[in-house]
Amino acid sequence: MSSSLIFGGVEGGGTHSTTMIYNGKGEKLAEVGGPSTNLYQIGIPETNKRISDMVAEGLKQAGLPENTTLEGLGLSLSGCEREETNSALTANMVEAHPTLSRHYDVCSDTVGTLNTATDSGGIVLIAGTGSNALLVNPDGSVHRCGGWGHYLGDEGGAWWIAHKACKVYFDHVDNLNNAPADINTVQELIFTHFNIQDRFGILTHCYDNFSKAEFASLSKKIAEAALTGDALCIWLFREGGRMLGKHIRALANNVSKELKEAEGGLNIVCVGSVWKSWELLKQGFLDGIKDDRGQPSISELTMVKLSVGMATGATYLGAKAAGKSIPRNFQDNVEKFFHYKS
Repeated sequence: MSSSLIFGGVEGGGTHSTTMIYNGKGEKLAEVGGPSTNLYQIGIPETNKRISDMVAEGLKQAGLPENTTLEGLGLSLSGCEREETNSALTANMVEAHPTLSRHYDVCSDTVGTLNTATDSGGIVLIAGTGSNALLVNPDGSVHRCGGWGHYLGDEGGAWWIAHKACKVYFDHVDNLNNAPADINTVQELIFTHFNIQDRFGILTHCYDNFSKAEFASLSKKIAEAALTGDALCIWLFREGGRMLGKHIRALANNVSKELKEAEGGLNIVCVGSVWKSWELLKQGFLDGIKDDRGQPSISELTMVKLSVGMATGATYLGAKAAGKSIPRNFQDNVEKFFHYKS
């Protein structure tokens, strides 16, 4: 493909975003950061303005004319889960920024993540502040588990682990449910993290001054205590791993035979800071994928992390929308960290 064709990809999150510019030979020309592009936070017009601004900055960084029209632009954005919303975003982009790109692909950030790692399908399992799992089969069929936020889900994510720690501690002190291990370390972590003197002090952090990100950051301290041997903190991360494993179990019946029988088994792309504590999650995860008879719901799987930004996969999708295929080496895009076979 001619190197004169220019493509772009945007990884859009609720906190920050990344835009990449590639040529037709698959060479990355630029990478720029930017603010949130979550349309539910800022609306569609502002989302598209920010995307246009990032693309303009990327073209400038690449040494290309600022009036360059991309051949294809992939937008893998947090919040873009529904086709109606994605169509509305595309329509506004074409109207408000008619020369930005000739072709578009709009999808969720989970779809962009998977396309960074593979073009043959698999599962994306997110465990960051929240959690989410998405299965894409080779025939294009899509199945999901989770992704409903902290009121309805987020099991195994950082917020869930932190909340679980508080709940176990409060229930134990209330004599409602006994904690599975000594609570002293967890109590100290909670009081220190939230800078409180007694249990009542946490109420403002749960209700009138709630910050999901701040609450979730307690999980990092729990992980550190687990690594030093605290039994309750070890248990909390094992429970987190078990819930993440249950996401795989929930999707197992919908995984195609082709994905199950691929080399290395089912490919699972793991995204989010909680995966940094894999050794604490592992045993619980392996318990979580088991069915009611105690048998693994997936007989073989390989877990990988991205070694490049997810905007890479968004760029691939942008090229595909333009009817093009830029060179890519998926092996260079991921790092394998666990393989399981029953």
